[in-house]
Amino acid sequence: MLEKKLVELKSGKLSPSANLQGFLKKIGESEGKIGAFLEVYEKEAIERAAYLDGKKTKGELYGLVVSIKNNLAFKGHKMTCASKMLENYVAPYSATVVEKLLAQDAIIIGAVNQDEFACGSDCSYSALKETSNPVNIDRVPGGSSGGSGASVAAGFCDLSLGSDTGGSIRCPAAFMGVVGFKPSYGRVSRYGLSDLAMSFDQIGPLSQTVFGAKLAARVISGADERDSTTCGVKPIGETIKQKLPLNAAVPKQFFEGCDKEVSALVKKTIEKLESKGLVNVTEIDLPVLKYAIPIYYLNVFSEFASAMQKFDGMRYGQPWEGSDLISAVSAVRSNNFGPEVKRRILLGTYITTKEFRDAWYTKALKARQLFKSELEKVLADYDLLLGPTMPFAAWKKGQNANNPLAMYLADVLTIPANTAGIPAGSVPIGLTPKEKMPVGLQVMAGWGKDELVLEAMAQAEKIVNA
Repeated sequence: MLEKKLVELKSGKLSPSANLQGFLKKIGESEGKIGAFLEVYEKEAIERAAYLDGKKTKGELYGLVVSIKNNLAFKGHKMTCASKMLENYVAPYSATVVEKLLAQDAIIIGAVNQDEFACGSDCSYSALKETSNPVNIDRVPGGSSGGSGASVAAGFCDLSLGSDTGGSIRCPAAFMGVVGFKPSYGRVSRYGLSDLAMSFDQIGPLSQTVFGAKLAARVISGADERDSTTCGVKPIGETIKQKLPLNAAVPKQFFEGCDKEVSALVKKTIEKLESKGLVNVTEIDLPVLKYAIPIYYLNVFSEFASAMQKFDGMRYGQPWEGSDLISAVSAVRSNNFGPEVKRRILLGTYITTKEFRDAWYTKALKARQLFKSELEKVLADYDLLLGPTMPFAAWKKGQNANNPLAMYLADVLTIPANTAGIPAGSVPIGLTPKEKMPVGLQVMAGWGKDELVLEAMAQAEKIVNA
């Protein structure tokens, strides 16, 4: 257990070097079949651990080993976003969350794989490496933070940081049986993150336990003058004292199209939470959820297409040759972007063109605001929203390779939290009876109630493990 390990590290019973060596041994034994890492910082991590071994004052993450998604800047290290476009790009500065990890005495062990520029739901769109699900290597790990989840699930690190645009932390957490948490929008600085969509993305932790997620969330959260969205926010604190039972809403739409085995496990867990006096459950009708997919993707594609304009070979990306600017830039982008990145750029560009902006993008913005207000109304009456994290367990590799729409539809249960900017987490609750694949329970609450989500996740974890 991470809580016990942290006590041993701070008491001197376990040294940071010994903790690191255990993970390096596991990576040496199993990384070849898992493929979680794009780069392991072995030499640097060993030197860091040796420095921490003799440190008298000890931070909150003292001696813990952390992996980071490769869209987070770490000064002097490659930041590829799992794309050929940035294959040789070295970050000139560190992301705020990386600085905070180091300030609290963590050891960063390496950069992990992801879908290219975070475009994907199963980590199959990385241009640099294939990552497998440690539970079953024939299955996808989930995405886009697939490497983050795999590094935790395979036992390669204590904690990992990923980014979540529409479920990119919670999806791999559910698919690989670990804990994933997406904080409220604005409670964690995005400075140094190459985000998919700036108004949706949030950095968050993955861990074997809720304790680890709580610990990491506390460390990385709080105001940052380099990210205006964090202005005035407080770091995520300890659990908040709130009278039990909590009022929990379960939208019936969460189970529409959901795998029967997944539904059964989730409903059973919710019933246990209620029987223990932790929640009062009410099934509600939330018809606005049927618009979640188009609202989310129209907005995300638009923001993504705009953000990707800087990858032209002059400002960022692979160098280009020739005297014709248009053809040279086109060649750089054609040769170095993967199919899903190109698809999203083309769709986003189309949506925001002068001819179609009012018909698509303007309406999508208004619809997003309506969607957000509808969720806020529900969360004014209820403490929590509960349901499945993903509508089904991890699918087989290649299953959705030629069907991007199926991949988009898989996000239907996770994207509401990003669209509204509210906190959400996934906690493992068991395995499907037939295929023995993990299932996650998703917990959501109103903006800023991150501590409440984490506490509810901890209670669910306790019941499942009892």
